[in-house]
Amino acid sequence: MSRFFASLPLAISLILLVLPIVQAIHVHYCEENVEYEVKVKEVDISPNPIAPGEPTTFSISANTGHEISFGKLVIEVSYFGWHVHSETHDLCTETTCPIQTGDFLVAHSQVLPGYTPPGTYLLKMKMLDAQKELTCIKFAFDIGLRSSVADT
Repeated sequence: MSRFFASLPLAISLILLVLPIVQAIHVHYCEENVEYEVKVKEVDISPNPIAPGEPTTFSISANTGHEISFGKLVIEVSYFGWHVHSETHDLCTETTCPIQTGDFLVAHSQVLPGYTPPGTYLLKMKMLDAQKELTCIKFAFDIGLRSSVADT
């Protein structure tokens, strides 16, 4: 029994070290009562938290009930409730088109400017085709302090 208590601080330290690595991104649909054609299953951000001046990849696992030949992603970012950034991307540059029925992955990589303030941001992403909104999600993400590697 004393071995158990002796190793308990080490176990707690390991859990606290690993915990930030496996943070789940809580994704919410923009409208709760809307049946979107594209269902988002998961969002992964790597690294998390994001380090300004270093590459970051947003990966969105989703599912669709029918083929998607083209579209666009509209991204809006807010910081403390203030709109700070917008961008639009061709969906087919972020994934392979046509998107077949079933599961697919949308991945976007970029480097945030080194002067990006640390904190929690809110990202809203809409996936659109020519006629309609296929999905709309929002989620919070964290930006950490600027990496010392980015300073060199």
